[in-house]
Amino acid sequence: MSEQAKPVVSFEEFSKLDIRVARVLKVSDHPNADKLIVMDIDLGTEQRQIVAGLKPYLDDPQSLVGRSIVVVANLEPRKVRGVQSNGMLLAATWEADGRQHVVCLTTDGEVPAGAAVS
Repeated sequence: MSEQAKPVVSFEEFSKLDIRVARVLKVSDHPNADKLIVMDIDLGTEQRQIVAGLKPYLDDPQSLVGRSIVVVANLEPRKVRGVQSNGMLLAATWEADGRQHVVCLTTDGEVPAGAAVS
C-alpha cells in the first residue's frame, strides 16, 4: 500500500468539490464494457446516472440498490465508453493477498439523499 502521495491542495480548491450522499435507485450492466456498471442515483433534488468500474469487485451489483453511497456531484459530466456519467462514486481501494480490493464509501446510518459530506 505504498501509493504515491498526491500534491497538496488548498482549502479553497477542496471546497469546490460538492460531495454528497446519494441513494442507488437502479444498477445495470454497461452495454459496451465488461467491468463497468451504470447506476441511477437520487441526490435528493434530482436523479442522475453515473458509471463506475465496480463490476469485478462485486459479487452482486444489484446489492447496491437502495444503499446510500458517497459521490462527487459536481464533477464535469463525461462519456465513459459511450454512456454519460454525471458524477463519481467514491470508493476505497487497496492491494492485499495479490489482488485489488474496492469498497464503496457508504454512510454509517440513515442519511437523506442529497446530504452534504464535509
